[in-house]
Formats: sequence, structure tokens, C-alpha cells
Amino acid sequence: MGVRMKEVASRAGVSVKTVSNVVNGYLHVAPTTRERVQQAIDEMGYRPNLSARSLRSGRTGIIAVALPRLDEPYFAELAAAVIEVAEQRGCTVLVDQTDGLREREQVAVAGIRPDLIDGLILSPLALGADDLVSPAAGAPPLVLLGERVSDTGFDHVAIDNVAAARTATDHLLSLGRRRLAAIGGMQAVAAQTARLRLEGFAAALQDAGRTVLPGHVQEVEAFRREDGARAMDRLLDLPEPPDAVYCFSDLLALGALHALHRRGVRVPQDVAVIGTDDIAESRFSTPTLSTVVQDQVEIATLAVEALLHRLDGGHDDAPREHTVGFELRVRESTVAGAR
Repeated sequence: MGVRMKEVASRAGVSVKTVSNVVNGYLHVAPTTRERVQQAIDEMGYRPNLSARSLRSGRTGIIAVALPRLDEPYFAELAAAVIEVAEQRGCTVLVDQTDGLREREQVAVAGIRPDLIDGLILSPLALGADDLVSPAAGAPPLVLLGERVSDTGFDHVAIDNVAAARTATDHLLSLGRRRLAAIGGMQAVAAQTARLRLEGFAAALQDAGRTVLPGHVQEVEAFRREDGARAMDRLLDLPEPPDAVYCFSDLLALGALHALHRRGVRVPQDVAVIGTDDIAESRFSTPTLSTVVQDQVEIATLAVEALLHRLDGGHDDAPREHTVGFELRVRESTVAGAR
């Protein structure tokens, strides 16, 4: 027989109701109490009886997270964070890849399959506000990630991309760099993240009394390593190549580092490079990559808790806008010897 909730409550010195609240992700549990209960759960190996809970509540205990690309490290790491947070709250996670395609995102929003999931966390690329279905129309509760869609009537979790880009650009300016470039501009309808990061880059230059030099904003098809490498080659071929580059993602920055190494350009002595995301690969590149860190655990926690709040009776509450913090992480690609 498995560990019972009553035994967890006894170990943690709390009521069974408090253990239930922690397992089900209720927000109104004191942090110290939640930590004590979670420690007892982990030590005793307690696992909620999802079948019994489903019969009582009419819920499956399964939530879904639908992301554009699972072969991109940022989204893969985000999916892992959602799974970990959801598991701590007694939920199983179904992971779906949409490829950023409209029809796949529509299937996800409609519930993937009737009675399969309780709710959905979606990072949309193709859908707009008019495409999203209200929970009153029969679709499961929905929490949105990213910048593609906002002001929709759904809970939304994102970072302030303008501020994040300004922080990265200000760091390059603080190093005394004079010719700053950006890699990651995009013209696609779904490229809201790129547009916001370009806005922050340009605003930081303007505040410093600088202008964007001709050719120093390089557009890409996608945030991939190969796009970053090609864009960096184009920058190096300019009559006045940059001495610092802000890349709109770490994958673009890693591609830029590869191009710089291939062409014998020293980093950071000749060109400083900074990215955004802090994917695991950025901590093991040569040189290690300076970046703007997005707290994926915080993103996952806010998204899961917002979804559970809707499922636990908060469906009539006003939609909430959650802005996740970020921080600058200085490494060798901008400051030699930094770790």
C-alpha cells in the first residue's frame, strides 16, 4: 500500500486539508508550510491518487503544454520546468509540439481531444486574439505564454522583452563599445518577440546618444544557430563591422560565436557577444556566453498555478498579466575571465 495523505500530514505536523491544498496547488498556503509539506511528500514518496481525485472532481489530473518546437533548447527546458512544477502539484503533463502552425495551435486550444485534459498552457505563434476560444464555449481553461497574443481575456505570462533587450545593450555600451549591432530582426507576423527586443536595443542606443549604423541590424528567418552564423558573416563583411553584437536568442549568439571563431576574430577582445535565454549550452560554449536570463521555473510556476486557480473555482476572476523577472549574466563572451 502506498503512503496515505494522512501520514504525510502527521509527518509535516499539519492537517490533511493543508496537505491537500499543497498537492492541488492552492495559492493561499504559507511558503514555510508549503515547504514543510513538500519535504514530507518528497521524503515519504507520496503520490496522489489521480483516479480517485478525477472521480470526485470530474477532472483528469492532466494538463497540456503546447510549444512551437521541442528541438529548440529554450522550449525543451521550459517544458521540463512545467513538468516538474506540475508534478509537485499532483498533475500529469501532456506535451504537444505545434511547429507554430495555425491548425495545430487550433487543435490544442480546442482541448486536443474531448475529456483528455483539464487545461492548457500555450505558447502561440500563429493564432491571434480572435482565434482563441472562451472557456465558456466548452474549451478547457487556457494560459498563454510569450508575446504573440495579449489582451485576450486569458491569463498571460511573459517577460518584459523591451527591458531585457535594453539591459543587454546597456551592458555592451558600459564596456565602451562603439559600433553595436543586433542579430534577430524578423518581419513575420508572429515575430513579436523580435520586434520588442529590437525596440529595446534601439531605445538603449538612443538614450546613449547613438544611432543604429547602416546594416547593423541583421534579420533572420528563425532563431537558429545557422541563422546567427550567417548574420555574423554579413556583419563582418561590412565596411565598419561591429565591435559588439546583441543576439535576440542564445542560439543566434552561439552561431555568431562560431562564425567569429571561423574567421579568426577574437571574442570578446575584438567583438563582444551577448544573447538572451540562458539555455544550458550557453554555459558550456567557448567562450561561455553572456546572456539575459529568463527564469523558466518562475514562468512554469506562474503558468501552472494560474491554470490550477482557474480549475479550482477561479474561472470568473479577471484575467491576470504576469511579468516574469530577468537578470544579466556576464560571462566570457563580453568580459574576459568572467564566469
